[in-house]
Amino acid sequence: MSQKPKKSKSRLWFLVHSWLALPIWFFVLIVCVTGTLAVVSQEIVWLANPDVRASKPDGDAERLSFQQVLDALHKAEPDMAVRFISQPDGSHFALTAAVTFPDGSAPTLYVNPYTGAIQGKSPSFNFEAFTRALHGWWLVPFTNGYSWGWYLVSLLGLPMLASLVTGLVVYKRFWKGFFKPTLRFNHGARIFWGDFHRLSGIWSIWFIAVISITGTWFLIQAILADNHVTISTEPVVPVIAREDVPRTEAGTPAPRISLDDATRIAKEQIAGLDVSFVSLPGNAYAHLYLGGRGWYPLMFQTVNVNPYNSKIESQFLIDDRSTLEFVTESMRPLHTGDFGGLTIKLIWAFFGLVLSMMVLSGLLIWTKRTAQATAAALKRERKPHKQPTTATDTVTEASL
Repeated sequence: MSQKPKKSKSRLWFLVHSWLALPIWFFVLIVCVTGTLAVVSQEIVWLANPDVRASKPDGDAERLSFQQVLDALHKAEPDMAVRFISQPDGSHFALTAAVTFPDGSAPTLYVNPYTGAIQGKSPSFNFEAFTRALHGWWLVPFTNGYSWGWYLVSLLGLPMLASLVTGLVVYKRFWKGFFKPTLRFNHGARIFWGDFHRLSGIWSIWFIAVISITGTWFLIQAILADNHVTISTEPVVPVIAREDVPRTEAGTPAPRISLDDATRIAKEQIAGLDVSFVSLPGNAYAHLYLGGRGWYPLMFQTVNVNPYNSKIESQFLIDDRSTLEFVTESMRPLHTGDFGGLTIKLIWAFFGLVLSMMVLSGLLIWTKRTAQATAAALKRERKPHKQPTTATDTVTEASL
């Protein structure tokens, strides 16, 4: 006699449980959307800000070398100290130069690679940094180690990977979706979004696997770092010995090799190296630090060149990595799509959009189903319950 009320209460609690999952759905959707924006955030800044563009003064102009850029910067601002010069991935981007002025300010400048002219200053927190911070750790500050926002976002890699596996198990013969894709438009919203969810999931299998595995690695990376565990095999570079620094008159810096010579030495030592950044010595005992991509586009190779005797005193190449390090260092570019120019970024952005729409379709299906179940439950609650007939009632009716 008391089974129906119990069953009704259980159903009601299940609906409450279902609605409480709504914020999680929106959290996953926002992470996917912001991740898609983060992939092409650099290109969006390029479209919005002319200072970021590598504009040719004329059709025959050639790109300047690192030393020529450095000379142009010193000519424009003689009292400015240049710390770092970098060429972003893509010839359409202006160079970036990290500098320090006498007043202590340390902005990043946009520099024309054809003229060496300073085109503008990068904001300390631009759209690119905002979208990546919003996606990666929800703008939660890093105080003592990794922020809890980083853990919260990277933790999604585990259920995403699990949903991929369970989805393939539930959807029998999923590979047929590659050859006979089904997307019904005239059978109602629920049928359409259900078809879209399955179809987008099938075509995004590889992308979901990449994002979920690399996202899980970010979780492991944070745990290792916060527990002071490292798997890096990169050598610690000693400073230049005091006796190896040329003696000069007081106030006169020791003569150093040019950035072009350092670049040439690095390229001669490392076949196929494309030097994309140079870090200048911060003091008399520091090396010139150069690096760039080589035959493996997901990883940078670096060298430390003695600026006085032109010797390479340390290097960290692809072959120097351990197998574990080779795999883990590949995770970040695989997650962001930042390893093959604009083409790869557009592919990553497209599938990021598909993944976002897949989450949205799942959210719509789940919300509609839960809303219908809630409406049905409330309708049942409003109906008057028929009182059960007891033995006493039966005897009374018989006596009448």
